[in-house]
Amino acid sequence: MDTVSAAEPKGSPTLLGPPAFLAGLGEQGRAIAMFDWSKTALGSPEAWSAALKVSAGMMLASPIPSFLAWGNGAVMLHNDAAKVLFPSLTLGVGGAEAFPIQEIGAMLSRAQAGESLVREYVSFVRENGEAAWCNLMFSAVRADDGEVQGVLVLCNDITERVRQERAHRADELRFQALFESMDEGFCIIEFLDGPHGPDSDYVHIMANAAYERHAGIPDVVGRTLRGMVPDEADAWVARYGAVLRTGAPIRFEQELVATGRHLELSSFRIEPPELKQVAVLFQDVTARKRAEAELRSLNETLESRITQALEERARTEEALRQAQKMEAVGQLTGGLAHDFNNLLAGISGSFEMIGARLAQGRTGEVDRYLAAGQGAARRAAALTHRLLAFSRRQTLAPRPVVVNRLLPDFVELVRRTVGPSIEVENVAATGLWPTLVDANQLENALLNLCINARDAMPDGGKITIETGNRWLDSRTAREHGLDAGQYVSVCVSDTGTGIDKATLERVFDPFFTTKPIGQGTGLGLSMVYGFARQSHGHVRIYSEVGQGTMVCLYLPRHLGEEEIDTQVPSSDAPHAHADRTVLIVDDEPTVRMLVVDALSELGYACLEASDGAAGLRILQSGRQVDLLITDVGLPGGLNGRQVADGARAILPALKVMFITGYAENAVLNHGHIEYGMEVLTKPFAVSDLAGRVDRMLGEA
Repeated sequence: MDTVSAAEPKGSPTLLGPPAFLAGLGEQGRAIAMFDWSKTALGSPEAWSAALKVSAGMMLASPIPSFLAWGNGAVMLHNDAAKVLFPSLTLGVGGAEAFPIQEIGAMLSRAQAGESLVREYVSFVRENGEAAWCNLMFSAVRADDGEVQGVLVLCNDITERVRQERAHRADELRFQALFESMDEGFCIIEFLDGPHGPDSDYVHIMANAAYERHAGIPDVVGRTLRGMVPDEADAWVARYGAVLRTGAPIRFEQELVATGRHLELSSFRIEPPELKQVAVLFQDVTARKRAEAELRSLNETLESRITQALEERARTEEALRQAQKMEAVGQLTGGLAHDFNNLLAGISGSFEMIGARLAQGRTGEVDRYLAAGQGAARRAAALTHRLLAFSRRQTLAPRPVVVNRLLPDFVELVRRTVGPSIEVENVAATGLWPTLVDANQLENALLNLCINARDAMPDGGKITIETGNRWLDSRTAREHGLDAGQYVSVCVSDTGTGIDKATLERVFDPFFTTKPIGQGTGLGLSMVYGFARQSHGHVRIYSEVGQGTMVCLYLPRHLGEEEIDTQVPSSDAPHAHADRTVLIVDDEPTVRMLVVDALSELGYACLEASDGAAGLRILQSGRQVDLLITDVGLPGGLNGRQVADGARAILPALKVMFITGYAENAVLNHGHIEYGMEVLTKPFAVSDLAGRVDRMLGEA
């Protein structure tokens, strides 16, 4: 063309046509050709450098929204796709000003320095107000000499992908919420080939929280059926395998022998069949089945049903007593008993060995045991045997006791339990009468009262434990439901929030509690009441809102003398068998040292290991071992029972002695103590240990 088109804006430069490198490059190519570049650092397009022309041509030809920032001023060019994405873009201005995304200036500066950058999921707002996202890629454009002359920016619009991802995530969250909030147990299983043949086992790949609640089996994800319930596996594989093969859903009821629960289940195949997956939905209907069984048993005689009801009541009462006892134990012991008794074993054993060495005149070795005992004592300064006494399951064994003798140690225990914000005071009456009572159960009852008092004083306060002698006349005794006469009172009072009248009338009802769900069983005061009545006494509660509460136990006076426990140490010395070898496995160095020294003193050959794996390596080495002594709680993934089982796989006739810091150890109680195995509880006397070893190795 010889003249400027009438469509050209007035004042625009006269061109015979777009420069050749801009020809056919869309609307933005024509716009760049028509733009007055004389006011910019780039100058006329005909005079642009070869690098700029090539870069501009590539940018304009790209179907991806693209930008070219050139020179020190980052003068911006863009293509048609970029104009569609950002309609307000303007040619010829600096990139940081032209680009509608924050922080572009910093990114351009880094690219101008020669760095290639990728920034993903950059958010911006379209001109219509909608949120949008893109990925930005910055590449330096260099001249022949390697100098950076410009930056090419590619902008990938990912708005739709982000929206789909967010919608998908929202769907996943809704599914997860539904999955976890379902009241019914739900799982997805995937069939596996195994030693029993194709599809002879399956693994749980998903399970909701209700699975454990209904089936009674925790942490099933990743576990195989045969690993969980090997004795029941064939029946379950056959039933769900039919669903997998036929695609026909089923509904059925089945007792889960492993947990004793009766389940109502439904199952269907997950498509496509090649996944080899089956979904299972179920709920625990044990209570319903039990009720149905009870209805069927109505034809039994009245006497039989009454007998059964009384037996059930006795079991329930025992369960309530144990539940409340263990709730108190949880407040005190937690997981500390094992570590505490390890330390006690070190302390008592050290002193016993010191005595033995002094009796032998070998005073040069005393310092070794003295250092070990003192170190363990410092770490166990607050230890008390009372922690384990509370955790033992004991029958009611009343004996004549002066309650005041129990209180000093008990008060210290309460102080550690309630914390420093609560003052604990002991007011002991002079000349307190004896009473016939189970001391451990009394302490358990008082501990529950102190814990309740603590909970009633969240901001701190004072607990008072007070004893006294009481005469109850006929009227007062009748009001208390007692016989007239002499009683010993033990009262626990607090300065807490108090109890209103309506609540006060129900505090002794079983399962009644004012605490939030999960923070109390509602058994505490009912168990205290039951203990007092079982001890031929009574319990009374006095309270005013805002003033505090007092709970008093009234126990009958015992007219005889108090019984004081005496312990006579045994002087019997064990006999050695010098031809026997003992392997000691314990993670506590002090305990290992004492056991090895004590047995070596008797002529036994001793080997030692600090964990189960090391102990098994010794056994696998082929060395002679006649007795394994192992702690139950060991580090490194193998507990004492597992070490014993592994040891007997190597030496089937091996004698095993478990030593444990727990009063009741779940690892042992839930397993089977086989012939040739015994348990010794820490802390133990070294002489008792030696005598036990002597006896075990002396048995045929």
